[in-house]
Parts: sequence; structure tokens; C-alpha cells
Amino acid sequence: MKHFNNITTLIFDLGGVLVDLDIDRCIMNLKQLGLKNFEQLMGNFGQKGFFLEFEKGRLSKEEFRDEIRKLSTQTLSDEQIDAAWSSFLGEIPIEKLKMLAELKDKFRLLLLSNTNPIHVEGTVPAEFAKIGKKVSDIFDKCYLSYEMGMAKPNADIFEALLSDAGVQAEECLFLDDGPKNIEQAGQLGIQTYLVDPREDLSFLLKPETWRCSLN
Repeated sequence: MKHFNNITTLIFDLGGVLVDLDIDRCIMNLKQLGLKNFEQLMGNFGQKGFFLEFEKGRLSKEEFRDEIRKLSTQTLSDEQIDAAWSSFLGEIPIEKLKMLAELKDKFRLLLLSNTNPIHVEGTVPAEFAKIGKKVSDIFDKCYLSYEMGMAKPNADIFEALLSDAGVQAEECLFLDDGPKNIEQAGQLGIQTYLVDPREDLSFLLKPETWRCSLN
């Protein structure tokens, strides 16, 4: 049985925690667009090269698409690139969406994600719409790498969140699927939980999970 003490704030990662990931599908779709020699730049727990620069907000959507085009032998439209890149993300299971709506009544909910505007502006809003909600209806605030110019697992993005949210580290539970992200958060005093692929997280709704939660 999992137990956490004196939690006021839940900090969720997006991909791999809420949204199912399908990196193999994304790689296949990018290859179909004529891309070569790019797979080593992609990963479930972090990106490299221009993929990481995009997540840190150092490339615009247009610049990112141009980098994709440089790797392809084909003439690619914006729509083709966006569709292939967005196939990295699957669905948010309806049970998780309902879980978030229920947790919203008991905890402060924050989102902390290494992500990019193509994913955030496209796939994610459509998933929350399945329960008639906007992302902002569920999360008190979203901390997104490309808006902050920072990325996990660096300490600065966690420190910026804690400072902006005005919350103590020990009052937060951070849920992420990346071991390095979990390790860094723990070093800052944040309570953590490493999420397994496609884990349902239903334990978060059980009263016995929480000991003296300050809500």
C-alpha cells in the first residue's frame, strides 16, 4: 500500500503518466516522411538535439518543421509534419480524466511537462474535451518546458515551479515516468512516485493513500 504524508499539491507529468506514449508509431510515421538518422534524438524520457531545443522553447514551430525537412528527401507540408510528430502521443484514458476531475476537489493540481506547442495546442485539448473540460479547468497551472526555457531533469525547472506556486517541496507529490526526473525532485525534498507505463493510478483516489493530507 502506498502512503504519502501531508500532501497539498499533486504535480503530474504529462507524457507517460497521463497521456499514453507511442514512440515506435511516431518513428515509423516520420520514416514514412522520408526522415533518416534521427531515432537517436528521440526518447520516452527525454529528447536530444533539435527535438530538445524545441521542448526548451529555443525553436519556433516553423523552425522545428524546417529541421524536420532537412532530414527528409520529400517535400513536406506543415500538416504532414505535425501529424507525424503528434502521433508520439496516444490518448488519455477516460478513467484518468475522471480521476483528475475528482482529485481537483481535494488537492491543488499542477502539470509539469517537457513538451512542445504542437503537442499542447493539438492533441492535449482534444483529450480533456472528452469529459467536457479544458486543461485549465483541471490544473491550477501548467508549467511547460517550452514556455519556461527549462527542462526536466534539471533542478531549475522544479525550483521555478515551487517558487511560482508558493508551495513547500515536502507538501508536493510529483508523479513522473522518468527515473532521472524523480531522482532530481526527491533531492529537492519533493515527495515522488515513479509511474509504470500505462499504470492506472487509481490508488490516488483511495483515502488510505493519504496520511494527514493538508487539504
